[in-house]
Amino acid sequence: MDILSFQDEIVNDLVSELAIEEEDEISKRQLISKVKNAIQEVQRIRNYPKHYTDDMIVSDMKRHYSNIHDLALYDYNQIGVEGQLSHNSGGTSRTWKSRFECLQGVVTMCDVFR
Repeated sequence: MDILSFQDEIVNDLVSELAIEEEDEISKRQLISKVKNAIQEVQRIRNYPKHYTDDMIVSDMKRHYSNIHDLALYDYNQIGVEGQLSHNSGGTSRTWKSRFECLQGVVTMCDVFR
């Protein structure tokens, strides 16, 4: 599996989960952007060593599927309310968790030099 197939898998899962209609191209494009960004953010944090092949990276990324899924979903749900810390309307109060909670467990890799 390559990184684009992995990205498509997450997008398809989220499209189903969010019940995005087939003809809703705008929502799909927004979701694809959020998934792509989440994958890149996890890759940046992981900081893969130079000797890592694409297959090794995809295999490792699959172990962080839930982090990428949750981060993309979090960012998608923030569309239109970016930066809002809380919301209160008609007796309903909404507070967002920290975005960084989606990345819990994603740590930087390092090489060991001998």
